[in-house]
Amino acid sequence: MTDDPKTLVSTKWLEDHLNDPDLRIIDASWYMPDMNRDGREEYDRGHIPNARFFDIDDISDTRSSLPHMAPPVEKFMSRSRALGVGDGHQIVVYDGAGLFSAARVWWLYRLMGKNDVAVLDGGYPKWLAEGRPTEDLPPIHKDRHITIHRQAHLVRDVTQVAAASKLGDHTILDARSAPRFKGEEAEPREGLRSGHIPNSQNMHYKSVLNADDTMKSVSDLREIFHNAKVDPSKPVITTCGSGVTAAILSLALERIGNRNHSLYDGSWAEWGQFDQLAVETG
Repeated sequence: MTDDPKTLVSTKWLEDHLNDPDLRIIDASWYMPDMNRDGREEYDRGHIPNARFFDIDDISDTRSSLPHMAPPVEKFMSRSRALGVGDGHQIVVYDGAGLFSAARVWWLYRLMGKNDVAVLDGGYPKWLAEGRPTEDLPPIHKDRHITIHRQAHLVRDVTQVAAASKLGDHTILDARSAPRFKGEEAEPREGLRSGHIPNSQNMHYKSVLNADDTMKSVSDLREIFHNAKVDPSKPVITTCGSGVTAAILSLALERIGNRNHSLYDGSWAEWGQFDQLAVETG
């Protein structure tokens, strides 16, 4: 793969740069309840040297009833500063599943105007499998100023998605599994209807990943989006269950040079609960 410090870097790239003074590594491990894993606990047991733990549920808009919505600028700024992650840093984000929740934090930093941020391809499992160094002590955090320029075009709310669904002027890509998309399988969150946003299409996030949870090559990604009839001239909105795996599709789009994409932050956690929003099945 080609290392790109703005999208995706290899484990070799990261180990080669471990001692760079302006490198900041973030462990963004987060899991669905049915995965029976605790990201913080696993981080405390072992992580990549100097990695800081980013709590997706905590660094969110806790005023919202929806799960881990993007936090207000002031909250993101204070939490990132406290982690010692700020201006002039090259950020690399990874997770304990391979490539699952790291893309969400990549997208959050992009939303806040930070472009020097990449996801670690294959994440912690690949790092461990290759026998690369780990530690179990948290790094010393030195407060670092962070300037935020929120990129509003990277996020969409329910009104904007409803308009896009009606007008058909966007491609809406749903990263959930096919059974959930078709409404054949109940949602993991209680109280949500089954099915999908009208005029959306299904592209399970696993379809852009290899068996070892590394991202497919740029040429393979181009073929996947082409075969899915994703029109490169149309803006894309990515969505999923709660805005986590949707970011994997956003990252894949960025890898192929498609910068005309945004993420529906509320995703199915929001759309699935309101009867006035139409739902399609099948």
